[in-house]
Amino acid sequence: MSLSSCFKPSGEHVAVLIPFSVVDDQLHDFNTGSSLATISANLSSVPVLNGTNFKDWKENILIVLGCMDLDLALREDQPASLTKNSTHDERRLYEKWDRSNRMSLMIIKHGIPEAFRGAVSEGITKAKDFLTEIEKRFLKNDKAKTSTLLQSLFTMRYNSKGNIREYIMEMSNLASKLKALKLSLSEDLLVHLVLISLPVQFNQFKE
Repeated sequence: MSLSSCFKPSGEHVAVLIPFSVVDDQLHDFNTGSSLATISANLSSVPVLNGTNFKDWKENILIVLGCMDLDLALREDQPASLTKNSTHDERRLYEKWDRSNRMSLMIIKHGIPEAFRGAVSEGITKAKDFLTEIEKRFLKNDKAKTSTLLQSLFTMRYNSKGNIREYIMEMSNLASKLKALKLSLSEDLLVHLVLISLPVQFNQFKE
């Protein structure tokens, strides 16, 4: 029995005995609700993966899993399979790793649209391997985007129509996109690319 207390309408303090089972149930309900609320809040902070935000998405996933103490499977390899001779510590570590792996995999998949999930083999059962596979696919996409942006930047030509300032800003925007893909162009190179893209009437600026 657990000792609790309350007040009579007169204000007199009265001791009340409450069964421990009731207290335990209430604590369990509170902890479960609190845990679910925390998980929901953490998941809502992770952006949905798309074709342009992989870096931010991955950083958010790692932060959330770390804060929830679920990143063990991403930091350490899977422990050896349990046997009848496994020690208590070995069983405890394996169970913790297994839970980390299952929860991590679910949370990672939660933030990935079906179109991207379908591109990864369903046979991958380890969160670390799944994340690596997703990263490989986006690195390929980044390389393709880099090539497309470079080609656009090097082949752009000003046709004397429209605002020259807006044209230069467009080239600068392409350079910024390349920088986001880890390919930085020097300011001198960008200026050179702008100048050679201008028609002959702008030759005075090229001298």
